[in-house]
This record gives sequence, C-alpha cells and structure tokens, in this order.
Amino acid sequence: MRSMPIALRRQTLSLLAGIVLVTAFSLTGCRGKSTAAENHGLLPVRLQADWYPQPEQGGFYTALAKGYYREEGLDLSILPLGQYGSGLQVVASGAAEFGLGSSDQILESVANGLPLVAVGATMQHDPQALMVHADSPVHDFSDLDGRTIAAQPGAVWFQFLVQKYHLQKVREVPATHSVANFLADPNYIQQIFATSEPFFVAKAGGQCRTLLISSAGYDPYRVFFTRRDFLAEHPAAVAGFVRATLRGWREYLRDPAPANALILQLNPAQNPEQMNFTVKALTEGKFITGDDASGASIGRMTAQRWAVNNRQLTQLGVIQHAIDPASAYTLRFLPQ
Repeated sequence: MRSMPIALRRQTLSLLAGIVLVTAFSLTGCRGKSTAAENHGLLPVRLQADWYPQPEQGGFYTALAKGYYREEGLDLSILPLGQYGSGLQVVASGAAEFGLGSSDQILESVANGLPLVAVGATMQHDPQALMVHADSPVHDFSDLDGRTIAAQPGAVWFQFLVQKYHLQKVREVPATHSVANFLADPNYIQQIFATSEPFFVAKAGGQCRTLLISSAGYDPYRVFFTRRDFLAEHPAAVAGFVRATLRGWREYLRDPAPANALILQLNPAQNPEQMNFTVKALTEGKFITGDDASGASIGRMTAQRWAVNNRQLTQLGVIQHAIDPASAYTLRFLPQ
C-alpha cells in the first residue's frame, strides 16, 4: 500500500511471520472459527488489512480494543498484508470476510468479475501524494512534464495525470520502499502517503512538499468491503461490522491512545512519534472526516463520487467492459 524507510522495512518484513501469529492469536482471544467464539454466540470474521498494523487503520483497532465488534456479535481478527499481497483476492477467495482497499480497485475488480462490494468509506480522501523537495520548481501537476516520478508500476492515478495534464515527456520508474533516494537527489519525485513519508524526511533533516493526487480530480475513497455471498448470507453481521467500525473511527479521532498501543504491540516497526505524526496528518488533512469536522460524514459514500470514479476508469481504459458503478458498493448500512 505504501512506502517506509528501508531500515524499518527490513525490520517489518522480518517480523511479518510473528505479526501474523500475534494478530491471529491476540486480537480477540479466539483463533479462527473457534469453539469458544461459537459458544459465546459470536460470529468469527476476518478483516484483511492493506498493510501492516498502522494508525491509518486506527478506527478498526479502536473498535477491536474497545470491544465494539464483540458488542455486535463478531469475533474479529485483523490480518496484516505484505508488500506483494492482494487483499482483493484474499476476500474474493473466501480467505477473509472483509478487506481494505480503494473505490477504484473495487470498480476495476467488479468489472473483472470479482464478487466484491464496498460497504463503507475508511477515508473520504486518499492520502496518496507526490513528494517533492521544498525548493523544487514543481508546484503543480502540469510541472511534471519532462521529469521522472518514482511510482508503483501501473498506478491508475499516474495514467490519469498523464492524460489530464498532457504529460508527453514524463517518465515513471518503480518506487522503492525508502526515502533514501529522495534525500540523496534534489530532483527526486516519489509517490508517498502524506501521512507517513514526510515524517521520515523531516527526521533526516530534509524538507519537502506534497501534491495530493485527489487535488488533481482523481479522488477515490479508501473503503472496506466484503463478498457478495457473505453479504447475502449475513446482512446483520455486515451491518454490525459497519456500525462498530464507524464507532471505532469516531473514537479513534477523539482518543487514539488505546488503538495506537495495540498497533505498537503488533508492529514494533512503528514508534510513538511517527504514529503521532500520522494521527495529526489524518486529522489536519481531513482524510477520515472529509470537510465536516464534526465526524458526521465518517464512513459515508455517495453515488455521484462512485459514478465519477467509474467514468474516469472507463475513459482511461482501465475498465474495458462497462458496469453499473452501483454494483460495486452499497449505501444500505451507512448513516443517511
């Protein structure tokens, strides 16, 4: 999903096996479809995350730490995802009941035949951004022509920028999971999460600016989703998952400490200073709440936003077989 400094990446990858075990065994006190869960009337469900435990998943960990999922009758386990994993495929295959992704990923997956449906928005706006040096002459996306960008290969937002800003001479190279190249090269431009990499640049004594991809008009939601058959068979469980999750996000923005303590326990590659930076960035960037600081819009999605994203993907040729965008999401479980 995102980048991290190489030292932390090495530490995180070495801890992956342990994290998976700790997550599966420690988060709920029950393992998989355990007899204990069944005896307590809880439905075991798994949430496939989109990366290792981190504050960008804080609402889910708050709901877990506070017991909100259990109050809804759910015995939830959160599964981390490594660099090359696909949460979409994990959920589609039945190896998890819920997953984290983005609305453009869901639309593309549905167009390709995967039986997925988004049930709520984790973030109203995606923190994906381009990072440039503070004194870079790049101040707008149109300034990217003739420059090299380190990005995830095949990124749809990159295709969007090339088309919208008529970038004839821009060059794409694979992004690395490090800010080392950025710090060494004053002309380096790389894809980042605005909630993460600027922290490491500042800690290393560098200065940077960010250009949010959403400001260019490519503005997918980050979403949580399930399979269509699970939704059909367990609508009450999906409704409970959505309620607990939205409650968790509202609480996390008020008090992130309980969730952050759990995240730090599960992923020692995090550190409190970094986590505080991320929480501040999530809040100040209005990524979770959108423009309504009251929190009333947490989790909400609109048909209009989905239709715009679907149209953009179709125009880019990412979706080659037309679909009704409403087939990729449902609003039935969200506050009106």
